[in-house]
Amino acid sequence: MSRPRRILVTMSSHADLGVSGKKTGTWFEEVATPYYVFTEAGYQVVFASPLGGEAPIDHLSQQAPFTTANTERFAQDPAGMLAIRETAALAAVDHRDFDALFFPGGYGLLWDLAVDSRVIRMVEQALAADTPVAMVCHAPGILRDVRSPDGDPYVAGRTVTGFSNTEDDELDLARHLLFSLEDDLTLRGANFTRSAANWQPTVVQDGPLITGQNPASAPVIAKTLVDHLA
Repeated sequence: MSRPRRILVTMSSHADLGVSGKKTGTWFEEVATPYYVFTEAGYQVVFASPLGGEAPIDHLSQQAPFTTANTERFAQDPAGMLAIRETAALAAVDHRDFDALFFPGGYGLLWDLAVDSRVIRMVEQALAADTPVAMVCHAPGILRDVRSPDGDPYVAGRTVTGFSNTEDDELDLARHLLFSLEDDLTLRGANFTRSAANWQPTVVQDGPLITGQNPASAPVIAKTLVDHLA
């Protein structure tokens, strides 16, 4: 019997924005909209996080003007809310059992997913096997330490996008961050592309890697991933 089609969504377990005293986590729109795009396309979605259990959601992303029809829908969806309160521990999940890996953004992941050797190895193995990996907003920061089988930075010579320096600056949060994903991916040889204006949806695909710039890119990247899998 064939196994169900499944997408692994890996969320951050980290809730503190450096030493700023601010709280963070995963950006809600980047969980909610892809969840409905994936499930409505017939995929089973499994949520995981480094620590398992409740994955923190960035409070700002639960307030206007950052909410969307899908965040409102998800907040009222008992199954969805239970799934992100009871995420699987990443160590208990075999990524090879999934058709694709998806990483929503938010600032929290800069402190855990981006420096987690298990996450980095999982991404390396998936990309080497041509399994699609989609990352939106700050999630492409995970690519900083991802390498190709030959040992070079995976992003060298590849076109990627992610949350831009000017978007971080507009939120006045850049000084609290561990690193700039735009700078670090560029340093590793990536062709970093971005929208002409902040907050506009931008999604690029280079081989099995699909990256999106910001929260507005969430519906586009989710559809791009589903179309690629089809």
